[in-house]
Amino acid sequence: MMTSNFSKKEIKQRLEKLRKEIEHHRYLYHVLDKQEISDAALDSLKHELYQLEQENPEFITADSPTQRVGGKPLDKFKKVKHSIPIISLEDIFSLAEFKEWEERNQKLVADVKFNYYCELKLDGLSVVLTYENGIFVQGATRGDGLIGEEVTQNLKTIESIPLSLNLEALSKKFKKRLAGIFEVRGEVVMTKKIFEEINKKQQQQNLPLFANPRNVAAGSIRQLDPKITASRKLGCFAFEIITDIGQKTHEEVHLILKELGFKTSLHGHYCSNSSEVARYLAKWQRERSDLDYQTDGVVIVVNDIALEKKLGRIGKAERWMAAYKFPAEQATTTVQDITVQVGRIGTLTPVAILKPVKVAGSTVSRATLHNLDEIRRLDVRIGDTVIIQKAGDIIPDIVKVLVKLRTGKEKKFKMPLHCPGCGSKVIKLPGEVNHYCSNKNCFSQEKERIIHFVSKAGFGIEGLGPKIVEQLLNQGLISDAADLFKLKEGDLKPLERFAEKSASNLILAIQSAKKINLSKFINALGIRHVGEETAISLSEHFKTLENLKATEFEELETVKDIGTVVAKSIYNFFNTKEHQEFLTKFKKVGIEVISFSQRSSAKLQDKIFVLTGSLASLTRQQAKEKIRKLGGDISESVSQKTDYVVVGKESGSKFDQAEKLGVKTISEREFLRLLK
Repeated sequence: MMTSNFSKKEIKQRLEKLRKEIEHHRYLYHVLDKQEISDAALDSLKHELYQLEQENPEFITADSPTQRVGGKPLDKFKKVKHSIPIISLEDIFSLAEFKEWEERNQKLVADVKFNYYCELKLDGLSVVLTYENGIFVQGATRGDGLIGEEVTQNLKTIESIPLSLNLEALSKKFKKRLAGIFEVRGEVVMTKKIFEEINKKQQQQNLPLFANPRNVAAGSIRQLDPKITASRKLGCFAFEIITDIGQKTHEEVHLILKELGFKTSLHGHYCSNSSEVARYLAKWQRERSDLDYQTDGVVIVVNDIALEKKLGRIGKAERWMAAYKFPAEQATTTVQDITVQVGRIGTLTPVAILKPVKVAGSTVSRATLHNLDEIRRLDVRIGDTVIIQKAGDIIPDIVKVLVKLRTGKEKKFKMPLHCPGCGSKVIKLPGEVNHYCSNKNCFSQEKERIIHFVSKAGFGIEGLGPKIVEQLLNQGLISDAADLFKLKEGDLKPLERFAEKSASNLILAIQSAKKINLSKFINALGIRHVGEETAISLSEHFKTLENLKATEFEELETVKDIGTVVAKSIYNFFNTKEHQEFLTKFKKVGIEVISFSQRSSAKLQDKIFVLTGSLASLTRQQAKEKIRKLGGDISESVSQKTDYVVVGKESGSKFDQAEKLGVKTISEREFLRLLK
């Protein structure tokens, strides 16, 4: 929320609503182990609150969520006061924010070179472990940072927590200082595999499924019966020594912990400068899905403990460490407007124009709202604060409206009565949820048809983007997709942004696309209800374009995965005069449609694949083609019928769904082995 356009009264109102909303979700999450919105969405709200308060410090209040650490301890356990406050971390969401954090610290301790220790931020329950003369005597949850819950007996069931320390492994200088009280911080976690097993049991007993491993770990530690805790097979990673025993660096802390018998992360790493930190962040952003445990970021710590003491803290956060959060698949933002796009078959699709926000690694400024029914279901209005979700390369969706943040100024959306592209009447067909432009010759529809035609899923003509298509239509150089193949260099050179070389390159790209596989040609035609998969089924069944054009309606219904509605749409397309003339034009301009070729082998016969994330060695389209050539099938969603989920970089929610359903996930390397 940019504050420059808002009055102080409006800013104060926004802050109050944000605090109330965040406190509601923090209470659910930290006290009741329940969750209404994702961690990523809550982080996004907290980040907005923190930034607003930094810009308007006069409105910071003592009870703001930024001034407190955690939730209240539960009454069912004995309360424990921590020897020092177990305080929170400042969250940062980008390399730019990391640089700002570093620069702020540099001003406080000038002429000092910073080096860092980076470790993965595991998603579990933070605990404080207390030892007396080397014997484990007390375990407590973090609680509100000052007072936690005493859960010693439950923590004793976790085998990765030593009941006695391996003092003999330490040098004399450390061993002497370990006499008396010695305190350690750790994170109780659950592996993805154990989480999956527990949810399978829940499903078998018709019980509600757990949301994530963190919730199960937290709930397990708060069980009154230690036997239940023991059955959950929890782990604990130690990451900090609270007691001063002479440790000089954070890297040394991890070495000491390991020598004492604690389980520590194998992936902690010393970074001599900020560039090495950036490389570490990039590495784990790519590879975190390969870990046994869930992680949502990296803790960046100033390695020199003497420097840590000089930096101190500000408010409720230490200056010397920060939590870098990985790009989230969910975030909160505001709806600035709702516009309408006209699709290639005349469908009017409402689109939310958003305040730009980073989600799943990219900046998002739009989200599809699908149709009027979806807008009403969500009750989304212009001005609302919303949770958006983006997984992999999927178009962002609005998943929830935070109605408690409304001010009363929000506006309801109304579907236009006339097409925004051509002004024709908007109609709604019986039994359908969509609204349509009634004009088949609508400029906007033709533009979208041509954009679809030249896309990778169709003719794949590089350099022919939406702006150029619009320019060609406006200048009257084309009236449909077939006209593209009549263009000459001289037609393009006079146009804006076209130099001689770019005109030549585009004509070459168009002419090079004249040979096309049958399935891609069918998909490029933009037949209603026919996408990539249906186009492939049609090409496999009919083998040639001529066979498909001459087919009867009854035979279309026998094709794999084609029902009556789709069959009717295909039959009508090929038996309409205007479309027959359109196809004749392609023949005249020299388009050669290559008949369907048989699969190279049946190695992957009847195996169903789902792709998530990006692959390094081949595009998604190439991966699909290779699977099909070997007899396999592609699905866009994970189900019990799925055989393999291929997990690439920045994989989305399909990976989580596969884990939940017990579907086999394979890496890109394993996938390439299957293709050999």
